[in-house]
Amino acid sequence: MKKWILSLGILLLILSTVAVSASGHSEKSVSRKPPHHHRDIQLGIDRLLNEKKDLLKGKRVGLITNPTGVNQKLESDVDLLFHDPDIKLVALYGPEHGVRGSAQAGEQVDKYIDEETGLPVYSLYGDTKKPTPEMLKNVDALVFDIQDVGTRYYTYISTMAYAMQAAHENHIPFIVLDRPNPIGGTHVEGPVLDPKYASFVGLYPIPIRHGMTVGELAGYLNKEYHINADLTVVKMKGWKREMSYSDTNLSWVMPSPNMPAEDTALVYPGTGLLEGTNISEGRGTTRPFELMGAPFINGLKLAQHLNDLHLPGVIFRDASFTPTFSKYSGQLVHGVQIHVIDKQTYEPVITGLSIIKTIHDMYPDKFQFSAEDKNGISQFDRLVGNGWIRKDINAGVSIQSMEKKWQPASKQFEKKRKKYLLYK
Repeated sequence: MKKWILSLGILLLILSTVAVSASGHSEKSVSRKPPHHHRDIQLGIDRLLNEKKDLLKGKRVGLITNPTGVNQKLESDVDLLFHDPDIKLVALYGPEHGVRGSAQAGEQVDKYIDEETGLPVYSLYGDTKKPTPEMLKNVDALVFDIQDVGTRYYTYISTMAYAMQAAHENHIPFIVLDRPNPIGGTHVEGPVLDPKYASFVGLYPIPIRHGMTVGELAGYLNKEYHINADLTVVKMKGWKREMSYSDTNLSWVMPSPNMPAEDTALVYPGTGLLEGTNISEGRGTTRPFELMGAPFINGLKLAQHLNDLHLPGVIFRDASFTPTFSKYSGQLVHGVQIHVIDKQTYEPVITGLSIIKTIHDMYPDKFQFSAEDKNGISQFDRLVGNGWIRKDINAGVSIQSMEKKWQPASKQFEKKRKKYLLYK
């Protein structure tokens, strides 16, 4: 009997071992840890408070930030600095959408008092985009911490540049707390801005997709365009250039009301150009910059034409939607949704211009670029950074020919930026 029980026990042990081997699972394999780099990124704000607080000790601090200014635990910079006994936070400055992110695109925000801290909040969007001496009179150090999205015409980098100018003019140190470029730091794409078309959606000659962090960009602009601010960049630890935002251990906080996800940031360098046309860029939907269309478009035909271009890393699907605000508010709109299937090969600027050219060619009597101002410049020109691309689209020039035309300046930028790159 004992021998029988022993034999049965051995048989059960063998069967359980075989079952574990066949399933490929064990306690050890189920609890696999994520790749090392996912756990190892430290943001500029975390490094400032943990390692580099001496930069601010004994100084009255002004903070330029918005809801993305958080540490890895999603605690607000405003609260962290305000409650830190070693730091004296005295003023807040808000970019487009405000410090707390409550304003829609284009909505002006006036000076007010922050309810949580009682600190004055100065708007850097609207009539005053550059901090005035009056705004800075009680400030000994100016800190910038805002999540950028890697696109030239996203206005936060213009806010940073103006603030750097003001810091230099008022002899105030300027400190950038660095954050990832959410669409990676390896790809540069699109035309370099022609200075004749400089505006708040593009102040300096850089490509649409610049492939730099805000800290790197601050260094580049400071030296190449002689801003000459007393600049310190608090680098991240653990970020690598090839990383997309989903490769990090960081939670996505919306940089603006119409930038709800990492996918939005990825397509924005191209589909953001639709803002300079009469085509809805999907504002007023849950998928801004991924959905696009107009009442006069046949979505099935547009999707077919775009898929026939075989653009790398992307598929188009016909889609209809009704925006709740912005273009065609309350109207049924037909068009496409863009689906990125390969982030590495996807070319957002080429894709965005291909969408615009395709709709232009399909509906020449209904498609429109935004109106020109008294100088003959349209909002599309300001976004794309020149006047010739709009003319080439109207003249039937291919996107490939346009790309060849902008490539020399873009390649020159890539070479110049190398010495300002802070991460491998």
